[in-house]
Amino acid sequence: MKSGIAKPAKSTRPVLPKISEEMKANSAALAAELADWPGTSTRTFFGFTALYCRDRIFAALPRTRAMGTPNSLAFKLPEASPRIVALLKADARIGSTQMQKACWFTFELSSADDLQGAMEWLSRAYEAARRTKGKGATI
Repeated sequence: MKSGIAKPAKSTRPVLPKISEEMKANSAALAAELADWPGTSTRTFFGFTALYCRDRIFAALPRTRAMGTPNSLAFKLPEASPRIVALLKADARIGSTQMQKACWFTFELSSADDLQGAMEWLSRAYEAARRTKGKGATI
C-alpha cells in the first residue's frame, strides 16, 4: 500500500570530498603565496579558502573539503580567450564544474610537481579578475 508521501528530491548540492594532509599543506602554501599579490584577500567558507582580487573571487583552495576530487583546487576564468580555452582542453589536470551559474575549473594536484602548474592557472584567474570591471560576485 502506498503511503501517499512523496520521496524527497535528490539534492543538487555538489559532493565535497575530504582532502588529505598533503593537500592541506599544498593549499596552505599556495594561499600564502597568493596572499602577497596586490589587491588579494582571503575569506574562509564551507571548508575552502576563497581568494579575491579586490571584490572578485578568482579561486577556492581546499582547507578541509575540495571540489571534484580530494586533490583538486578551483579557479574561475569568466571570459577565457580561444587560446586559453585550448590550453584548458589540452591540460589533463583540468576539469570543470558549475556553481551558481558560474563555470569553475578544477585543477588536479597529483604531486608537489603540479604546484607550478597550479600557480600558472591561478595567475591567469587572478589576472582575469583584476581586469574585470564592476561589482564582483561571490559563490
